[in-house]
Amino acid sequence: MNILNNQLKTLLLTADDNSHFDQTQLVNEKKAELKAYFKNTWATYESLFSLINADEAYFLRPEPLRHPLIFYFGHTATFYINKLILGKYINKRVNKKLEAICAVGVDEMSWDDLNSEHYDWPSVAEVKEYRDQVAQLIENLIDSMELNLPITKDSLAWVLLMGIEHERIHIETSSVIMRMLDLKYLTGQGKQYQAWQACTVSAEAPINQLLDVAKQKIVLGKPDSDHTYGWDNEYGQQHIEVDEFSASQYLVSNQEFLAFVEDGGYSKFEYWTTEGQQWLKFTQATIPRFWFKQDNNYVQRNLLDEIPLPLNWPVEVNYLEAKAFCHWKSQQSDKHIRLPTEAEWQCLRNAIDDDLVSWDKAPGNINLEYYASPCPVDQFEQQGFYDVMGNVWQWTESTIDGFTGFEVHPLYDDFSTPTFDGKHNLIKGGSWISTGNEAIKSARYAFRRHFMQHAGFRYISSNNANLPKQAFNPYETDNDICQQLAGHYGPFNHPLMSTVNHSTNAFMVDNYQKSLANYVKDICEKYQCAKNKLLDLGCSVGRTSFELANTFSFIDAIDFSARYIRYGVQLQRGEHIRFTTQKEGELFEFNEINLNKLDLPAAKNILFSQGDASNLKSIFNQYDVVLAQNIIENNHHPKLFLTTINKRINDKGLLIVVSNYSFNEDKTAKTQWLGGIKVNGENVTGFAGITEILSDEFNLLEQQELIKVSPINQRNFDTSVMHVTVWQKK
Repeated sequence: MNILNNQLKTLLLTADDNSHFDQTQLVNEKKAELKAYFKNTWATYESLFSLINADEAYFLRPEPLRHPLIFYFGHTATFYINKLILGKYINKRVNKKLEAICAVGVDEMSWDDLNSEHYDWPSVAEVKEYRDQVAQLIENLIDSMELNLPITKDSLAWVLLMGIEHERIHIETSSVIMRMLDLKYLTGQGKQYQAWQACTVSAEAPINQLLDVAKQKIVLGKPDSDHTYGWDNEYGQQHIEVDEFSASQYLVSNQEFLAFVEDGGYSKFEYWTTEGQQWLKFTQATIPRFWFKQDNNYVQRNLLDEIPLPLNWPVEVNYLEAKAFCHWKSQQSDKHIRLPTEAEWQCLRNAIDDDLVSWDKAPGNINLEYYASPCPVDQFEQQGFYDVMGNVWQWTESTIDGFTGFEVHPLYDDFSTPTFDGKHNLIKGGSWISTGNEAIKSARYAFRRHFMQHAGFRYISSNNANLPKQAFNPYETDNDICQQLAGHYGPFNHPLMSTVNHSTNAFMVDNYQKSLANYVKDICEKYQCAKNKLLDLGCSVGRTSFELANTFSFIDAIDFSARYIRYGVQLQRGEHIRFTTQKEGELFEFNEINLNKLDLPAAKNILFSQGDASNLKSIFNQYDVVLAQNIIENNHHPKLFLTTINKRINDKGLLIVVSNYSFNEDKTAKTQWLGGIKVNGENVTGFAGITEILSDEFNLLEQQELIKVSPINQRNFDTSVMHVTVWQKK
């Protein structure tokens, strides 16, 4: 055991149960805890970097997919300042140069995307001086800040916890990079060296076996009521029914993985995914990254030493290697072997009651409580399995995604969202160096599949030969679609779109699609129109149809763009839609919508279809109401649409035409324009053109104008005065 086992546990957000204390005492006690936790984290980080004995090592890149260590030495301190500036908790920078160069770029690159860009890195002495200044600033801030309990996400204390937990993440990621440095750059003596001692026990590995796990229903996600700090992707809920499966009793050991290596596992492409084959070709890997051969014997590199391959320690590999092993293992047995999903891992973890904040002593090799390395896979038993938590992280088959209700924190909106791309797989359980938030039950971290961490794996066998389907719900970023979604389902953070204010003539209007739907309802009541069947043409992403779903028995919602209607379909299925809205420049907000959140009906009576308004299939007929949204100016043949639509409407049925008459040759040939042109020297408006075509078959009942405001970004809006004309079939 070493002196690093004095790690303080992640802070409780609530006051301690000291009812005899008054509020002031409770607040002062919590501030003291926060300060102690900050100092403990800071000291651990600096203890790790003190292992480097030559300044030149800070500027090497032993992991070419990561920045040199000088970046990480400065990064965690600059993170505090940049977040405090962003949150307006401080108004003065400490070092502009450092806070720019050490701010971003921590996510690993693609394995074939080596970045040779030149950086003007600061000196080690400059970073050390900077870190001292930041540490003093944070301690003073804790002493002087106001604090209300419990600590909430809009609190300065939450931002400071964000900085603390962020630094604890980089204790781990930095140690991985140091593990790739030449040993000559790492100290071999002194107090700090003694503090980071590896496990010294190794032997033959136990024989792995599969243990049964019963079918069960679980809930993934950290509840908002939890009393510890959490990252955005941890919150929300996902209910899952997990089928029975069998899981390996131990993590895969070096010895078990060695059989795969010696059977030519790295040279047999049939075991590898397409991505894995590409990675193999690029890296020419033949063994795990932390193994090497010396005199025909395998040796393992730890943080500070090299030792004969410890056969009973867990193997440390990336996802691609773990996946290949599982394919190989399946061929060696009559079972379907694969990595567990997040939910399957959680079934194992749920059997353990203790969590970081409640245990007296860690029930696994975690939180730096035992070793500065992995240890034998049969040392820490937890409910029949070993190393459910700790020793090394465990790769899963699950790509990371947000749970239902996921929301980004406004001061760190890119912590999780860049990883919701289907390319980052979850690792669970923590490693020997995982502390703070990383060590709690609800921790969720993810890396690209080719990336190295202190990570290994356990495998499972399931009767279901197919991998359980993973929900993949990325953020839509296409500007056109995002603006449609924002216009239909906003306002979000657009205060100018929240209330009606005619007196100021400002763009303060109700949601246009909702207003249009309300107008349609009023018209149907006013003219006693039947409400059996509605055709919503130009429905876009569907808000108007959803608003009218309880008014009509059936709705056909049609748009020319299949890209648009798929979002209506997803909402109808009960799915959550995620999309971005531009704030300004490169700054975006992340939005999530669903019908429940919008208080809209499930609307099983809507059929979304892709179609051309001027060339609809014959099945689209017998409508009581046809709502034509911007068909006149967005259709290639609006005249044909108007001359044929009467055949699709019941007698006395209504045609509601909505247009701003923005005729454009990019969408409609000028010969087809209904207005905005001169005919025989006379001006012809769009309304006049519509009237000329429709008057033989329809009577004009009334006209109305509605204001449509579509957000472009937080301070810019596209505003139209929509002309609504109501026609009744004769």
